[in-house]
Amino acid sequence: MRRIQFSLTVSEGKWLIAHAIADMKEVRDAIAGGRIVLKGGTTVSCVSELITGTPLRICGRISKRGAVSSKFTDSAQHSIMYSNGETTGLDPDFDTALLHLGPNDVIIIGANIIDNFGGAAMLAGSPAGNNCGRGVSAMSVEGGKTIIAAGMEKLIPGSVWDSIRAAQRKGVDASRGMACGLFPVVGELVTELSAIKLIADVEATLIGRGGIDGAEGGCLFQACGCEAEVAKLEAVLEKCYGRQTSGEEKSMVECSFPCAQCGRHLSCCYKAKGAKRC
Repeated sequence: MRRIQFSLTVSEGKWLIAHAIADMKEVRDAIAGGRIVLKGGTTVSCVSELITGTPLRICGRISKRGAVSSKFTDSAQHSIMYSNGETTGLDPDFDTALLHLGPNDVIIIGANIIDNFGGAAMLAGSPAGNNCGRGVSAMSVEGGKTIIAAGMEKLIPGSVWDSIRAAQRKGVDASRGMACGLFPVVGELVTELSAIKLIADVEATLIGRGGIDGAEGGCLFQACGCEAEVAKLEAVLEKCYGRQTSGEEKSMVECSFPCAQCGRHLSCCYKAKGAKRC
C-alpha cells in the first residue's frame, strides 16, 4: 500500500474533474456512438478542451467585482454538441437541442453550489436562466445522462434547496454585480473527491481546505491504495498541476457599464452608477 498527500488549487481541481469525466464509460460510449452536449462554464470548458480541443465561451462568473458576465457575447460558442468527431454550436438553441437527446447521449454541465446530498444548483442572472434555465427540464425527462462538474469550493452547508428558495433576481434592492436566482440541476455530481475515485481504485479523503498565495479555495487530499493505482492517480495529477482556468480568451473579459447585457441584469450597482466599484 502507498499513501500520498497532495494539494490542488481551484483551477487544478477543475482539470482533475475534467480528466475523470472525459474517461467515464458513459462519456466514452457517447463519443463512440452518441452525442455529448457541453454547457459552458470553466470546469466544463476543461472537459471541452480534452474532448474537442476547444475551450468554451464563459458567460456569468463570480469575480472580485461580484456576479458579472462577459463583456463580449460573440467571441465563441458557450454550449456545443459533439457527435461523430464534429462540433456543432448550440447558441442560442441549447434548450431545443436537448429535446432531441436520448439514452445514448450525455449532457455535461456545471453548478454554482453543491451540497453533501448530491444536490446542485446554478445561478441565473438573466430572465428564467436564459436557454439553460428553460432547458433544465429536458435534461431530466428525455433520457440523456447528466453529469455535473463542480469543485469542492462550491460546497455549501445544509441543502441547496434552502438557497434556491431564498435567492431571487427581482426585488433585490442592491447587488454587487447582477442579482441572481438559482435553479436546480439534477444529475451525477463529480467533484475532485469523486474524480480521484473514478481515476484510480484508491481511498481518498479531503483533509484540508483553503489557502493563500493563489491557493485560495484549494483542497488538500490524502489517497491510499496499491502502488499501481496510486501511480495511475499521480500520472493524471501531473497533467493538472499548474494548469490555469479554461475559457475562450476574449470571453474572460468582464462586462462593464454600458454593455449589451445591462438591459437583462437587475439591481447591478455598476449599471446604476456606471462605476468601477460599488
